[in-house]
Amino acid sequence: MIEALNQRVEDVATLNSKLILLVGAPRSGKTELLKALAERRQLGVVNVGAVLGQMLLEVPSGRRHAEAGDLFKDVATAHAVDGLILFDNIELMFDRSLKLNPLDLLKRQAHVRRVVAAWPGDLTAGRLTYAAMGHPEYQDYGVDGLVPFKTK
Repeated sequence: MIEALNQRVEDVATLNSKLILLVGAPRSGKTELLKALAERRQLGVVNVGAVLGQMLLEVPSGRRHAEAGDLFKDVATAHAVDGLILFDNIELMFDRSLKLNPLDLLKRQAHVRRVVAAWPGDLTAGRLTYAAMGHPEYQDYGVDGLVPFKTK
């Protein structure tokens, strides 16, 4: 599977949107696959929850929603290596108080560099979802402008 993912990373280099989302059930190997790709490419995996969370702690709570998007952009810029960045643990981006559109933020980064991210939700009938319908953080997206990569 790592060979197929590595090849997909090469294949998206010429596309307008270079976003690959690793999609699979919990414990399906998304994090392990990201780590294997990072090792092969000699770069790190960005734990968005930890890195962005730490940055947001320095921002007054009333301003976090206004600055979260720019802080995510700063994280991506600081951690990209050779036009590639790997993201894991992106759940913080779905926090309603931040008022972010996580998929849009990932797509924006994928216009300037290749992005591989572990998606913490499902892909069913051509729709990406996060959380269950009725949950406050529920999100539903189409798959235009990205390349889904099923882990299992």
